Amino acid sequence: MNADQLCGLLAEPSRLRAYSAIVLGATTPEQIAGRAGLPAPVVTKALQRLTKGGLIAASRDGFSADESAFKDAVREGRPERVPLDPDPARDNVLKSFIRDGRLTHFPTFPEKLRVVLEYLVLSFETGRAYPETEVNEILNRWHPDHAALRRELIEARLLDRENSVYTRPR
Repeated sequence: MNADQLCGLLAEPSRLRAYSAIVLGATTPEQIAGRAGLPAPVVTKALQRLTKGGLIAASRDGFSADESAFKDAVREGRPERVPLDPDPARDNVLKSFIRDGRLTHFPTFPEKLRVVLEYLVLSFETGRAYPETEVNEILNRWHPDHAALRRELIEARLLDRENSVYTRPR
């Protein structure tokens, strides 16, 4: 079941109330009707739809909710993560610090910082001259502290600077 189907099942107030009553422990149609404050025919129809949709199950002990449907719907709807680096160890470092195309924070370990910087420097073309304002714009897309990033890239010798013009060495 995907998120749209799940929301569709619970979009009707009577189904939502019936499902809530089951989650809170009601197991028979009479208990569900009482806790949900709904007439029996409305509960019967809601239970049929929720059962058919796979959100609840009926057994000889009564109705029970399948809470795992929510986790499954989220997992199903989540896009598959594309690795940032083909090397799993490097990708693991990158995914710890880069989310949604942004650097969340600076690594404190030099080896990890190096991996992140080597990834960020790919934003620059090799051999092309960049004025400082353009470097700042590019680095601001990654993190608001563009000056610190610029300094780290230069110290790591991943960018060269001469007269406020920056190049990525070959």
